[in-house]
Order: sequence, then C-alpha cells, then structure tokens
Amino acid sequence: MIEVHGLVKRFGGARRAPPVAAVDGATWRADDGRITALLGPNGAGKTTTLRLVAGLITPDAGGVRIDGIDVAAQPAAARARLGVLGDARGLYPRLTARENIVYFARLHGMATAAAQARADALAAQLGMVELLDRRTEGFSQGERMKTALARALVHDPPNVVLDEPTNGLDVVATRALRDVLRRLRDELGKCVVVSTHVMQEVERLADRVIVMARGHTVAEGSVAALCARAGERDFEAAFVRLAYGDAAVGGEAR
Repeated sequence: MIEVHGLVKRFGGARRAPPVAAVDGATWRADDGRITALLGPNGAGKTTTLRLVAGLITPDAGGVRIDGIDVAAQPAAARARLGVLGDARGLYPRLTARENIVYFARLHGMATAAAQARADALAAQLGMVELLDRRTEGFSQGERMKTALARALVHDPPNVVLDEPTNGLDVVATRALRDVLRRLRDELGKCVVVSTHVMQEVERLADRVIVMARGHTVAEGSVAALCARAGERDFEAAFVRLAYGDAAVGGEAR
C-alpha cells in the first residue's frame, strides 16, 4: 500500500520570483491488489509526486508511507518495497538486458546467482528471452520498456510505480504492458500505480483513479464513480469537468 498525505513540493524562488508549487497538498492512497491511475494534464504534478513517493526528492510538507514505512524517515526500507519504472527508463546502453537487470538486483543486495535466476524468470514472464543477452543499445521502445520493467521488478517489490509507461510504445507493446500489469495485480496481488494522461489506458486498466490538477488531488474513485460525480457518460468529458471546471466542457465531449 502507498499512502500520500498533504504532499507539497515547491521549486524556484530565485531572483525575487516566488516559488512554484509543483505539488500542492496531494493526498491519496493506492491499495494492494489494485491498479491505481494517477491521471492529470501535463504539469499537474504527477511525475513530481511519484519522485516524492520514490524518495528521489524531499517534500516541503506532508509525507509518504510505503506499507506503513515513512519514506523520509526510513528511505532505504521504503525503497526496498518499491519498484519504479521512470519515464526516462535510463538503461545502460553498453550492457546487455541481463546485465542491466542483474546490476540492479545486486544494488538491492541480491546474491549473483539469485539475481541471474531472477533475470531468467522475469525474461520468461515478460516475453523477452531473446533480448536477454543483447546489448540494450539500439533496442526499440518496447524492448527498452520490458528491460526497464524487469529491472524494476527484480527484487520482487510488493509496490510498483510506473510513470507514463506507454510513452512511445506501439499498439502491440502497449497491449503487452497492460497484460503484465494485470498479472501483477491479479496473480501477485501487488499495489500498482500508473501515472498517465491517456484516457484509454485508465478506462482499460484502473480500479481506482486519482485525478490531479494544479498540483493537488481534485477527485478520486472508479471510472464509473467519477463519471457519476461529474454528471457525464463519457469519461473524457468527466475528467475535463473535474480537472478544469464546468466552463472547459464543450459540446463535443458530450
């Protein structure tokens, strides 16, 4: 379980300019055995929120708990229970997919033999056996995504966070990723958090949706509940109304 309470993060403030709050009081919870979507327009604070969840940056106020562990007070213990797939993905191009995965396993304290076995198991689960001993330089976006996801899952964390994971993926790779996320939820009972601004991904995947706008949480619930709250049959129209207000909803969305 991931719990976010009153999270605030400001940037800037130099040369007499006031600081800008990228995250401004965000509060939400993601449960085990569920896929929770963090949905919002560009600039809503989704990526900053997930960086705070991962302990990569320090909040100015509020806090995050991973399975009850305070990220600020016990960052190493919290990170051990979290797998993160960042937007940049950041593979080492001179290493093979296996070497990238094993390297991160070793960083998490796994023995070499266990790390190798885990890399083989993940390759089979993610359909990337043929990629495992190839250098990642020149990988397609889909191949990079699989390798980065295997790296995030190598220590078998109970919580998995993915920041805009379908960016740049074709239809086949996107469908494969959806299948993996459903297995993480249904077969392994993991807490999965996905940040996105793609309506289709949310409708097809999410058990619960957290709508963010202007750095804070403006609504949360299932797709059906959010449509009912907004008084809209179409989820895109519901999101626009919740995130931007009634004036932003045009006739086309209805």
